[in-house]
Amino acid sequence: MRPSRRAVITTATAAAVSATSTAAAAERRGRLRTGFERLAQDGYSLLDGKKIGIVTNPTGVTRDARHIVDVMHADTRVELRAVFGPEHGFRGTAQAGGSEGRYDDPATGLPVYDTYLKSGRPLADVFTASGVDTVVFDIQDVGARFYTYIWTLYDCMEAARLAGKRFVVLDRPNPVTGRAALGPVLHKEFATFVGRQPIAQAHGMTVAELARLFNGEFLTEPVPLETVPMSGWRRLDFHDASGLPWVPPSPNMPTPETALVYSGTCLFEGTNLSEGRGTTRPFELLGAEGVDRRWAAAANELALPGVRFREAYFAPTFSKFQGKTVGGVQVHVHDRAAFDPVRTGIALLVTAKRVWSGFAWRPDNWIDKLTGSARVRTMIDAGADTDEVVAGWQEDLAAFRRMRRKYLHYR
Repeated sequence: MRPSRRAVITTATAAAVSATSTAAAAERRGRLRTGFERLAQDGYSLLDGKKIGIVTNPTGVTRDARHIVDVMHADTRVELRAVFGPEHGFRGTAQAGGSEGRYDDPATGLPVYDTYLKSGRPLADVFTASGVDTVVFDIQDVGARFYTYIWTLYDCMEAARLAGKRFVVLDRPNPVTGRAALGPVLHKEFATFVGRQPIAQAHGMTVAELARLFNGEFLTEPVPLETVPMSGWRRLDFHDASGLPWVPPSPNMPTPETALVYSGTCLFEGTNLSEGRGTTRPFELLGAEGVDRRWAAAANELALPGVRFREAYFAPTFSKFQGKTVGGVQVHVHDRAAFDPVRTGIALLVTAKRVWSGFAWRPDNWIDKLTGSARVRTMIDAGADTDEVVAGWQEDLAAFRRMRRKYLHYR
């Protein structure tokens, strides 16, 4: 049967729209320049005559996948003296909660200092001992308050101030866009390394924007700060619009799709359910022994925008339920523009507690550190539904959004 004229026209129109969209994305990919790319294009003039130390990890790469430390070390225009490694280490050899310690980098011979779990005067002493006068930061963030690299940024800014060092931030895209801030705002009495200051759970900012906010709102005194912004990045852009290679910022952040759900499903770290560590889909697979198809069914009944849930079974190779087959859900995002990761995470907590009698919070109430207060936990325990829990943080979130607006650089 020959296709109708309308079908042919519709198909041709869809193809044209797709081609236009693809061309526009390709144009943006060609136009975007990271903070490091702009610094290098300018001949490193911002660093001229300075002794440089850089806080970075495996994500500090050029678009052709070379590490910026290797690039800068080979360039006579830069006096690179030291590298400072965060959680997981400079070259990324450590798992969650670990670092690489102090060593000399085999590739460059540069001294590598460990910043993980150091702050204040002890970290300032590390900067002083390194002999640098300018500290540069270039690490890929994933947009969630409890992802520790932004607090490495904060701690390094404060330590640089104490040590009398200049601080430079090279910007990179927020891979899940900078559209909006979402979720509860941290209450200061719950401050830890997964949240030093009162920002939203999904902050919707780049690291350079956050550095400006930290300097303007939270540091005891501002550090001499300079930022090198990107060019060609828009707030609505996801990672695939950047043209940059995806380097896992940590071992359990293997793909941009992981980052997309992380600010919501990481909340399962605060429960006795697996958050998917030890699988090929961390934070997309969630489950526990005794959970069955009822969880996926209950979550799908909520008709949350942009996401569906599949009944799933998996056996983690490490972390919770290591080597045991557990039941649960896989999170499938089908419309990432409509998807709200924090609301989705809350909905999954609410439905898990309702359908599985074994549900429990971690005994240390880690969920309070992740959400930034006891409110989410106590409301869910009291039987609140998703809408009621989400309504509970709207006033704090509105105040953060007003503050955040002053520090946004991109449109």
